Amino acid sequence: MKLNEVLQRLEGIAPVALSDEFCAKYKMYDNSGIIINCGADINGALFSLDLSETAVRQAKEYGYNLIITHHPAIYGGISRFDLTADPQSKALAECISCGISVISMHLNFDAAPNGIDYYLMRGLGGEKADKILAPLVGGGYGRVYGVRQQKFGEYVKAVGKEFNTEKALTYGDTQRTVSRVASFCGAGCDERAIEFAAQNGADVFVSSDLKHHEIAALIARGLNVIELTHYSAESYGFCKIYQKIKDELNIPSAYFCDAGLL
Repeated sequence: MKLNEVLQRLEGIAPVALSDEFCAKYKMYDNSGIIINCGADINGALFSLDLSETAVRQAKEYGYNLIITHHPAIYGGISRFDLTADPQSKALAECISCGISVISMHLNFDAAPNGIDYYLMRGLGGEKADKILAPLVGGGYGRVYGVRQQKFGEYVKAVGKEFNTEKALTYGDTQRTVSRVASFCGAGCDERAIEFAAQNGADVFVSSDLKHHEIAALIARGLNVIELTHYSAESYGFCKIYQKIKDELNIPSAYFCDAGLL
């Protein structure tokens, strides 16, 4: 199978044009699509949230010559390659030297109708979003929705189990009854997200990579907070996408999870 054919099948779930729309409408930046093209026919694909040295080693062990990532393997400009100390430089160089091509599907996979932000909602107990923070044609990012009414402490335990993580940070009253959640995959917390959650009646805010002043603002607005690791929040949905598409690729494939980052 040609590299472009693999990309076309991935775009059947989330076209790169969705990333372009996201960037144009909400003043974002992205680098989705083919990142490294080594020219060979594709004999197998490893799905990995990140292009890491460990993921490259895993692809080599399988004998696959394609890695499909969520996070862009190259994000922004590259000013230098340091093969002595920089892990990203080493991973990129190893891909090129071993003939491993790379496709990254970032904001388009985040915002697809059945994308990573959608699966975050499903994993958190929601079924359908009542409101979307950043709506797009055929998709969107940032959701608020109802969940089963329960104590916050009980909900935290259920979330940790579903996302297979013991590293979530939580803030708020564990005895408070909650039933409405606002969630944003990745590093999704900013003033706009906080306002969106508060105005739409959320009593729990879920995202990753929160800053101190953002947590303080959420608590001041009366929201409980769950801060998932970036990896656990997004690997959950990325794996769901892999499970959905793997049979359509018609090439051998595998999913790599870096358990140390969950």
